[in-house]
Amino acid sequence: MKHKSALLVIDAQKVYTNHGSELYCPDCRGTITRINKIVKAFEKKKLPIFFIRHSHKKNGKDLGRMFDFTGESPGGFNFKEGTPEVEYDARLYRPKGSTEIVKNRYSSFIGTGLHDKLKKVGADTVVITGFMTNFCCESAARDAHDLDYFVDFVVDATGTPGTQTMNEKQVRVAVADFLGLGFARIRKTIRLANFQELP
Repeated sequence: MKHKSALLVIDAQKVYTNHGSELYCPDCRGTITRINKIVKAFEKKKLPIFFIRHSHKKNGKDLGRMFDFTGESPGGFNFKEGTPEVEYDARLYRPKGSTEIVKNRYSSFIGTGLHDKLKKVGADTVVITGFMTNFCCESAARDAHDLDYFVDFVVDATGTPGTQTMNEKQVRVAVADFLGLGFARIRKTIRLANFQELP
């Protein structure tokens, strides 16, 4: 059976790449560079690319349960529309013809129509890159699996600030271990960018 991949570039936004941001990811420059390599590989093969961006209304009415466990005050939440932090990182390569989706939950599939858009382009496989490894990228991978997509999780093309007990590298290893047990195939940028694992 021939498969068709679609690339998801999740939340490659300044909130993760600007120094001084509370969610700054130490390897953000490398992560963006690796994402760009994969984007260019998909562009070359004329495969669908979806850029997904997280944003909330200024009044916070669309927050839902997003920040229940972070201690964020109702007016002090991240990803507020109209602020610089929700803009794409300036280094991100976005070719013409790619699709943009805006979300307000961790998973790219919740309330966005992404599932319908993927079916429309005939994709049965999603390749996941972006930020954060252990939140939005992992959530999308799990939801995609439950929607019967094949999932390729490009772990070195995801970024995270880490946790209180784990650095960025350790989080990547842990998430790869968890997802690789039954949710996703764990991939590396170099093999996808060189067409070695790109359907």
